Amino acid sequence: MAREFSRTDRVGQQIHKEIASILQQEFKHRVPDLGLITVSDVEVSKDLGHAKVYVTFYSDDEDKNKVDLKALKEGASFMRGLLSKRVRMRNTPSIHFVRDTSITEGVRISSLVDQVIRSDEQKKDN
Repeated sequence: MAREFSRTDRVGQQIHKEIASILQQEFKHRVPDLGLITVSDVEVSKDLGHAKVYVTFYSDDEDKNKVDLKALKEGASFMRGLLSKRVRMRNTPSIHFVRDTSITEGVRISSLVDQVIRSDEQKKDN
């Protein structure tokens, strides 16, 4: 009988949980001006050597988001060390942070749809 989830999926879920915890507890103390960040997804390579961590920033300031992403990338080795203490694995994957824009794009598309619906309703009323 086949497993419901592959090993990479299970490792990804565990890394997702631990990285979110590390960002909330330990990393905030290291970089106090870090904005609100959420880990939206983690993709782990087949050989479990690399983990791509997708993060979402809840700030409209694009320059601040770039600074926060740079701080995350610079602190990746620190987080990898903490992750190795929390997750029992032979080799801890290297962490690569990637900005996830799917939520902001979803909000933008939703607002565009709302605008089109409002303009159609106004055309019907006229």
